[in-house]
Amino acid sequence: MVATRLKKDHRNAKRPPFECIALLLQGGGALGAYQGGVYEALTEANLHPDWVTGISIGAVNAAIIAGNAPSERVANLRKFWETVSDQPELDPFTETWHSIFQGDTARTAVNQFNAATALLKGVPGFFEPRVPSPWLVPPGSPNATSYYDTSILRSTLESLVDFDRINRDENTRLALGTVNVRTGNFVYFDSHTHNIGPQHVMASGALPPGFPAVEIDGEFFWDGGLVSNTPLQWVTQVSGSRLDTLVFQVDLWNARGEIPRDLGEVAVRQKEIQFSSRTRANTDEFKRLQQLRVALASLLEQLPPELATSDEARLLRPAADRKVYNIVHLIYRSRQYERQFKDYEFSRLSMEEHWRAGYNDAVRTLRHPEIFERPSTHDGVATFDCAQSGVD
Repeated sequence: MVATRLKKDHRNAKRPPFECIALLLQGGGALGAYQGGVYEALTEANLHPDWVTGISIGAVNAAIIAGNAPSERVANLRKFWETVSDQPELDPFTETWHSIFQGDTARTAVNQFNAATALLKGVPGFFEPRVPSPWLVPPGSPNATSYYDTSILRSTLESLVDFDRINRDENTRLALGTVNVRTGNFVYFDSHTHNIGPQHVMASGALPPGFPAVEIDGEFFWDGGLVSNTPLQWVTQVSGSRLDTLVFQVDLWNARGEIPRDLGEVAVRQKEIQFSSRTRANTDEFKRLQQLRVALASLLEQLPPELATSDEARLLRPAADRKVYNIVHLIYRSRQYERQFKDYEFSRLSMEEHWRAGYNDAVRTLRHPEIFERPSTHDGVATFDCAQSGVD
């Protein structure tokens, strides 16, 4: 939906007419800096989420947001992303390369070198390679099931996230998506029902075979992106607490794309399709479900008294409501030179580009006043994708 009128500034001190502001953060590794830029713009607009949900790197960003006072969130998001993109030994190479070559081809080569370095050396404050290799240790030993050790991530989280705040703050709800390794079931750890700690964040980002499963209460958990990389369903359907909600859904993988021309583009498109988690299809499915809820609410209101008090009516009544939802999509649209290694290319240059793209996309979107207006559609659901590019 494209607006014909725009606000002069994205900043807005007045809370929109919704009971809940929800921020949904998809997984995508190094692309997660885009979400930091989006959140910076939301903060400038005085849009502080009541509910933050995340999967994988989205869980890390979500925990930093929920685990800090509003005035400290952007600074600590920046600190995390500056930590994991701190690879000063690459700077001379990058500067020399760019002084000789220009254009997308050169940038692709530099990014590929940076991504290979991350695979070989690890990422500061995030993960480091196992020595010896998991292929050289006995099956069943702690080091046999992943290529990298993520124990340093726990220290990073503990330095940036106040988990006591998460568990006592009734104003900001946090939910993190994971997969139970034994059962294969999708599991959300929610601050309304669980005592959240760093292990829950690490479990949400434990993508195999790179990262090890995380044990919580005797069960082992992997990255929630193995089942669904987008937490929309948890907020709108599963949680059991439906509210009039303004949803900012920040996706790091674009569900729409072009036909690949070579194997590199095939790998990129495969990841985009796999990890976008059928975002638009899930949104359409929710709209159909909400239309049924509204129709059921209308039908129940018209029942005669003898049917309105029946067991069948009592059974159906919890499924009926007239809640409204605005779902605002913010989708990272990658550059041609980023290629299939973009989710593990942690250079400072790319981090800054991703952050800036998220900020610019969010600013454009927030200048559209219609995203803050309650929907007038019959199903009570309106969707928006106002930012078409991360470049001004």
